[in-house]
Amino acid sequence: MGFTLEFLWNLGAMLRHVFPLFLGLGAIIAALSVWIGRKEGWSMADSLYFGFITALTVGYGDLRPTCRRNKFIAIVIALFGLITSGILVAVAVEAASATFQERAVGA
Repeated sequence: MGFTLEFLWNLGAMLRHVFPLFLGLGAIIAALSVWIGRKEGWSMADSLYFGFITALTVGYGDLRPTCRRNKFIAIVIALFGLITSGILVAVAVEAASATFQERAVGA
C-alpha cells in the first residue's frame, strides 16, 4: 500500500508539471473536432465526443467524417491523441521509477 501511495504522489507531482502541455493538446483536439463537426453538420457535443473518442481510443465509428479533408484532420486528431497517451505513459513510468529509487535509497 505504501508504494502505491508514494507512486500516486509522485505521479500527481509530475502531472502538475506537464499539465499545460496536456491542456494545449486538449485544446488542439477540441478545436479540430469542432471544425470537423461544423463541416459535417454535427452538434457541438457530437463534435467533441468524436474528437476525444478518436484521440483517446481507436474510435467507435458511430460518427465519422465523410469529406476527404475531414478524414485527414481526423487522422491528425488521432496522432495528437497518440502523443498525449505517450506522454502520459512516459510520466507514469518516470513516477514509478522515482518511487522505486526513493524506496531503494530509504531501505
